[in-house]
Amino acid sequence: YLILLYFLYSYSTRLETGLFDGKPADYLFLLVFNWLCLVLIGFIIGLPLLMDPMVMSVLYIWCQLNRDQIVSFWFGTQFKAMYLPWVLLAFNMIIRGGGVQDIIGIIVGHLYFFLMFKYPQDFGGRRFLSTPEIFYKWFPNRRGGVAGFGMAPESRRRDDGGAGGGRPWGRGQQLGGN
Repeated sequence: YLILLYFLYSYSTRLETGLFDGKPADYLFLLVFNWLCLVLIGFIIGLPLLMDPMVMSVLYIWCQLNRDQIVSFWFGTQFKAMYLPWVLLAFNMIIRGGGVQDIIGIIVGHLYFFLMFKYPQDFGGRRFLSTPEIFYKWFPNRRGGVAGFGMAPESRRRDDGGAGGGRPWGRGQQLGGN
């Protein structure tokens, strides 16, 4: 459970600060879409807990958006991010048996990724998914400014127009003059 929470936090943070930086409504739509799909599938097949598939769907989307990034797994194993969901699926099948929940998470993540990015961009099709306007009303996009927490520090420079920058120091010795 703690490893799943770590994965959810880690890859959600990477999505929020990467592709969805400054677009909280779009990121909320990703989470709501995945959640709704998982709830529907959970009702159909009788799946009571949806934490594993939700984590896997968010992880799958991040991995598809960062396909060529090198990630590290246990014991220093390194490979491309596009293989991480499948490595986790195999690992969970070995450790816990089953793997149905992980496969459902991969399917839901792939459904979002395909409908939102792959089909419109690579195949020239229309967009089947778009963030509802009410989400933009509740969570407007950040425009310009400084990203992150706090405010940018104020400039320490005073513009008094004098040669000394407003200090009573005098002119000093000019080099190369006389």
